[in-house]
Amino acid sequence: MAKKSTSETASETAQSSAAAESATSQSEATAKAAASDTTSAADQTSQTDPRDEQIEQLKQQLDQQGDQLLRAQAEIVNMQNRNKKEQAAIIKYDGQSLAKDVLPVLDNLERALATEADDAAAQQLKKGVEMVYGHLQDALKKHEITEVPAAGEKFDPNIHQAVQTVPADDDHPADTVVQVLQKGYLFKDRTLRAAMVIVAQ
Repeated sequence: MAKKSTSETASETAQSSAAAESATSQSEATAKAAASDTTSAADQTSQTDPRDEQIEQLKQQLDQQGDQLLRAQAEIVNMQNRNKKEQAAIIKYDGQSLAKDVLPVLDNLERALATEADDAAAQQLKKGVEMVYGHLQDALKKHEITEVPAAGEKFDPNIHQAVQTVPADDDHPADTVVQVLQKGYLFKDRTLRAAMVIVAQ
């Protein structure tokens, strides 16, 4: 095989160096381009579009308004329920004041009936009082006004008013009603007037 001359060897070496430098330049250019693209993408990401911010603010405002609307609707429902309960109570206990005012009349009739009738005229009058008393009791019962159970019952502060106490004995255990001084009355499930009683202690 023929040996290459010195000039040929130098030429090949120069060509190889030029090719290497060209490849290196292309690599550097590619790297710079990639870095430039990355930087550009990062800049675009860091720069928020003002319209996106406005959209986010509008979303937050819409959420707040929706929450306020739900609260307002719940409050309206609560008010309606309260009004219904109040109206039902008014209807249920309608006439309570009138019934309470009638009780003293009932007391007076009972006192009149407790009086002894000595002559025929007094007996006739007493009979008339009995009729009035009976009609009044019927009317009260018709409207669910009933007498409070008291004598011999266990003392209940919700329906009894203790005005005096006496020592307990075999016939009257502690905390029981010994005597009724004034009758009490219930209007449906409410205490219209507590019974005035003497209680054993």
